[in-house]
Amino acid sequence: KIAVIADIHACYPWMSDERVGEIVDLANAQKPDLTVLLGDYVCTHRFVSGYVPPGAWAEQLSRLEAPLGVYAILGNHDWWFAAIPTEPADNSRSVRRALAQAGVPLLENQSVRLSQNGRPFWLIGLGDLLAPVPNPLHGYGADDLPAALRAVYDDAPAILLVHEPYFFPWIPDRIALTLAGHTHGGQINLPIIGPPVSLLKRRSGKFVYGEYALGDRRMIVSGGLGTSLAPVRVLRPPEVVMVKLGGDGGSA
Repeated sequence: KIAVIADIHACYPWMSDERVGEIVDLANAQKPDLTVLLGDYVCTHRFVSGYVPPGAWAEQLSRLEAPLGVYAILGNHDWWFAAIPTEPADNSRSVRRALAQAGVPLLENQSVRLSQNGRPFWLIGLGDLLAPVPNPLHGYGADDLPAALRAVYDDAPAILLVHEPYFFPWIPDRIALTLAGHTHGGQINLPIIGPPVSLLKRRSGKFVYGEYALGDRRMIVSGGLGTSLAPVRVLRPPEVVMVKLGGDGGSA
């Protein structure tokens, strides 16, 4: 059983470190075997009364409990964040440091082999697709899936952690399950017509929320927990997603 925590976007008053602590308690109460963090721990929109220091939300995340461990990837806002709001973005240094202090391993184009009940599987973390760094594969982004896959030395099932779900069509068949965030499930979902078109295009096209399939590959896109652009959610409540492999999953 995997607990999926995405898009915390810690900031005052909308997502305080105390509320992050409540999310940790909720996830732990589900007794997951593995917990994954899908990026965007910080908030960069203007509708805030104060920023939560990365060390504060990371201290809460350090309390996450799972027998197979807790693993993290980065999101685009983690690259855009500045520890001092008036300063330029620090290219994810603050978030990396906070996760390290919390004892949470960061998987960035890296793979780790885990085993549950004698059955091995691979957990692969992809670098952020929107990171403002040069990328020889497609211009910019910190992602390098070929590098991550080079460490996968057997045919055990593979789970990929990626922040932006629009990458799904390019994920190889070697990956059985992809877990993604970023979209907040549309965040502002209007009755009948759904999220605003401009927001959909900005956030990943048709891969907005829920489960998707391409051939034998599956992807689950979490609705996440926090907000961006504006501190409001409409018809998409925050969630911690529980993925039960080999059975029915759900949200908490």
